[in-house]
Amino acid sequence: MDQGVVVLGIPIPSSSPVFLSLVAVHVAAGLVSTIAGIGAMWSPKRAGPHPFAGTVYYWSLVVVSLTMAALSILRWPHDTHLLVLGILSFGAAAVGRMARRCLWRGWLPVHVTGMSVSYILLLTAFYVDNGPNLPLWRSLPPVAHWLLPGAVGVPILLRTLRRHLLIARTRALP
Repeated sequence: MDQGVVVLGIPIPSSSPVFLSLVAVHVAAGLVSTIAGIGAMWSPKRAGPHPFAGTVYYWSLVVVSLTMAALSILRWPHDTHLLVLGILSFGAAAVGRMARRCLWRGWLPVHVTGMSVSYILLLTAFYVDNGPNLPLWRSLPPVAHWLLPGAVGVPILLRTLRRHLLIARTRALP
């Protein structure tokens, strides 16, 4: 039976070269998507940095999702919850991206919500999987790993939606 390996204090459940290669790609893409997501959130919402960071976020999330699916299959059924979180995260990002690219009627709240929920779920999956091995997070109860990203992210999302809708209404006034 494969005992796995420990990398930077985080246990990797398999020492198989295939599994470790997938984990390496998954971690790299996860870091890129996390940084690009922050870049998209913090950049001005116009041509330039925002759509560039958003595109990098989306395509790195595609890589995260594909590697997550492969890793979940290799560890079936132990990582089923991570597969579900990954599918939901990618689905939310796909809807948010499509709303903007196709300019659906009322696209802005759908775009903001989809991309935000995707990011919250990405962080939730990370903390659920790695929180028990991280400083500070390991002292929290497991339910906090599930709820804290949403508890922080949802109020920010609601504030952002309120602000963007107020701006849109102000621009629509005669």
